Amino acid sequence: MKKLTITGILIIFALAFTGCTSKKEDNTMKDGCYTAQMQEYSYGWKEYVTITVKNGKIVSTEFDAENASGFIKSWDNAYMNNMKPVSGTYPNEYTRYYAAQLTGQSEAPEIDAITGATSSAVNFQALSKAVVEQAIQGDSSVVFVKSSK
Repeated sequence: MKKLTITGILIIFALAFTGCTSKKEDNTMKDGCYTAQMQEYSYGWKEYVTITVKNGKIVSTEFDAENASGFIKSWDNAYMNNMKPVSGTYPNEYTRYYAAQLTGQSEAPEIDAITGATSSAVNFQALSKAVVEQAIQGDSSVVFVKSSK
């Protein structure tokens, strides 16, 4: 009878302690490729971030924008020639700078903005958070991010 009582008490304690422990949330990014894109065009361009995750870290990042025909903003030399004298930067420069801040990370960091590309920095920050969340969930579908403007 004592053995049965002790066994019963041990079972109750075991069940009580396993019921009280909280499951630790798994914030590890799953290996794969993930994309976040702005929901709408801004001045004819829709920005996006695509990351590749391996072993829980971002191993490559692409940040750019495309127009309705699919042309990539950082490839637009005319746009660069117009923007550089006015802003001091241009898409091929700031997109690589922002992407480099995300590569190698295991979460979305705060981004150091470049003067002249502040709105892209704000969008990059929002896109980075969204794409990292997709990677944590392991969901490779494109996530659309609403502009904060």
